[in-house]
This record gives sequence, structure tokens and C-alpha cells, in this order.
Amino acid sequence: MADINHVVLVGRLTRDAELKYTNTGTAICKFSIANNQRRKRDDQWVDEAHFFDVTLWGKAAEAVSQYLVKGKQVGVEGQLRQSRWEQDGQPRSRVEINAANLQLLGSPGGASQQQQQSAPDSGYPGGQQEPYPKDEFEDDIPF
Repeated sequence: MADINHVVLVGRLTRDAELKYTNTGTAICKFSIANNQRRKRDDQWVDEAHFFDVTLWGKAAEAVSQYLVKGKQVGVEGQLRQSRWEQDGQPRSRVEINAANLQLLGSPGGASQQQQQSAPDSGYPGGQQEPYPKDEFEDDIPF
């Protein structure tokens, strides 16, 4: 049986993503997410934050990098990868998530003040028009 290396996390970005390119022109988007876990210590619940570095490659990296800002909630699916090197004669290693799939979830810290103020009477986020046109049927049942 083959080994399994699959990770799925939901967390918030700890800083804005960095988009870079390899010498061959492949896009690389690097960012870090914080994933909170609630644990019970003695008689109290405490939150523990865990931090993970994530790398996203290719066209997906280019497409979403502008939206990956500090505080943005994302879902990440991928594999764990370990890098090993030597620095000052000491062996070093680092584990990061090589993302295969990324989902943009919540906005940074909830809805922004600017969105709420742009059209307070519209009833839609960011003052947008209705998401689809209203159907104009004479009867209650359209068939």
C-alpha cells in the first residue's frame, strides 16, 4: 500500500502573499496561514494558533495572488513537503504545504466598512445590484 500525504486546512493569512516567478516563467505564490485550535487546559478553554507556510504554483498562483491579503480566510488542500539544507554547518529542515487546491472563503476580518457604506439600502454586499434579474411571469408558477 502506498503512503498517504494529504492535508486540508482552513485558516487566515498572516501576511500578504508574495508572487514570484522561476527562471522558466512558472509562477510561485507563497503565503502563511494561521489555523486556530481550541483546547481545554485545566478548567478553561484556550485557543492555540498553528502557523503553516503554503506554496501555490502556476496559473492558479497568478489568478489568486492579488486576493491573498492578510486576514483573508482560505481553504487549502495539498501535500506536505520537506526541504532540507545545511546552514553554517548545521542541518536545517522546513515543512510546508504544496497546495493543489485553494478556496477563497471569508473576507479579511469580515465585511469592510467601505462595502457597507457604498450602498446601505441595496441589501447586497458591496452595493451590488441583484445577483440575477427578476423573472417576469404573469402566473405564480412559471410552467
